Amino acid sequence: MEIVILAILVLIVAESTYLVAVNTKKLSHKKESGPIFVDTSVLIDGRVLSVAGSGFIGGKLSIPRSVIGELQFLADNADNEKRSRARHGLDVVTELQGMPDVNVEIFRDSPRAEEGVDNRLLSLARKHQGSILTIDYNLNKVAKVEGVKILNVNDLAMGLRMAYLPGERMSLALTQKGQDNHQAVGHLSDGTMVVVEHASGKIGQTVEIEFIRSLQTAAGKMMFAKLIEKNNYNTQSKRTNGNQKRQSYDNPKKNQSRTNNNRNK
Repeated sequence: MEIVILAILVLIVAESTYLVAVNTKKLSHKKESGPIFVDTSVLIDGRVLSVAGSGFIGGKLSIPRSVIGELQFLADNADNEKRSRARHGLDVVTELQGMPDVNVEIFRDSPRAEEGVDNRLLSLARKHQGSILTIDYNLNKVAKVEGVKILNVNDLAMGLRMAYLPGERMSLALTQKGQDNHQAVGHLSDGTMVVVEHASGKIGQTVEIEFIRSLQTAAGKMMFAKLIEKNNYNTQSKRTNGNQKRQSYDNPKKNQSRTNNNRNK
């Protein structure tokens, strides 16, 4: 009897171990993502260093040898401006390789892409079920048509830009005091803090403001603004109308001559 119970326990343990191993393999397979093939334009642009350094790129950055070959060709044979940009792109590759938390590999395809670097990237992404990191507008469009996933640094930058730029105006509810005595604070719909200068007397009111500058910190983004006094506009418009009326009263002869000319016509 004891032997039977022991055999059953062994079978249960074996089956449990098998199930755990299978599920772990499935989960690890799901977590694996295809390589991210880096385009020449991204390396020349250079912002990939900040994106990669922040940890937002989770996959492996694969820089094809053909992309490096194109940079090398431009660095040797192009005009001064393109040579400088191509050399900067090669420096970016070196910096990416030196980042300890960034997984970078030089993908060993042929040094020259006879079909063109864009077509080479598309074929590599399809073959290895990967994506393409680029800022090239045309490559972006073609990749979408062919069903290849694109990571566009420009789209990321647009998504992270401030909702309002300096000079833009809006109505804002002021809810609390700022750090300085003369400041008041309100918040945008996305939670962004807006510090309004010389508005401490307007707390609890909704006022018209004009953004003057923005500040991005590790804790988030913050914007600064100033009050727009409506009375200034009303006073200015009244002065303009008053000046026009004064000019008409001060020059009765000119007004009379204009009237006579119109009648003669």
